[in-house]
Amino acid sequence: MSEEMAKQVAALIRGRGVAIFSGAGLSTESGLMDFRSKDGIWAHADPTRLASVGVLESNYDEFLEFYKARLFVPDEVQPNVGHKLIAEWEKRGYVDGVITQNVDRLHQKAGSVNVWELHGSLEPVYCHSCGRPGDRDDFLAGKPCPHCGGHLRPSVVLFGEMLPQRALEAADELSRRCRTFIVLGSSLVVSPANYFPREAKMNGAELVIINRDPTPLDGMADIVVHEGIGAFLTEVEKYVELP
Repeated sequence: MSEEMAKQVAALIRGRGVAIFSGAGLSTESGLMDFRSKDGIWAHADPTRLASVGVLESNYDEFLEFYKARLFVPDEVQPNVGHKLIAEWEKRGYVDGVITQNVDRLHQKAGSVNVWELHGSLEPVYCHSCGRPGDRDDFLAGKPCPHCGGHLRPSVVLFGEMLPQRALEAADELSRRCRTFIVLGSSLVVSPANYFPREAKMNGAELVIINRDPTPLDGMADIVVHEGIGAFLTEVEKYVELP
């Protein structure tokens, strides 16, 4: 592990105005599966079909089994040291906000406040037909909406749906005004994941990418770290409060 890179990232964090961008690689350190690796969730399933509005409306049993088996976060899965450090840095005033591709709400469970979820979240559950709030346990049990009998569903953005406009606008603003943009565990191969780091860099921010595997944007980053997120951020924390 590079002590020098940890010191460099710590100095950037001390400068405040930090935007965090997190992907599945952060949540895998809590024991969740990622999506695009050879052993990830999408390796043996077609997300454009199973995680789609079409299957929700035409084959609800298949939709339900997919989310029950692969995506709903077990209660024993908890925020890891990476989530906790991000929340702590926000509390100290270093981190302005978190943009995340993740739907597990582990950032919020760790204590982060300003979190913008690009793909929605697994909770709360609501009715696809009438829009009223539903119960998570009812959804997992396959029960219908108690109000209209419609299908319960998680608040994730499905294929065939638009990304949440408010989250996109907030993420864009955070990317444009931040001093440092730190990517944690994202492959940066899809849009808008690869848009926000570019936006930040174009507006003068320092770009840091921490991901086990190379990404298409490594070449434009100021600091690139191909190590485990939790271990590296723990090393960074040693130097954050130093003068």
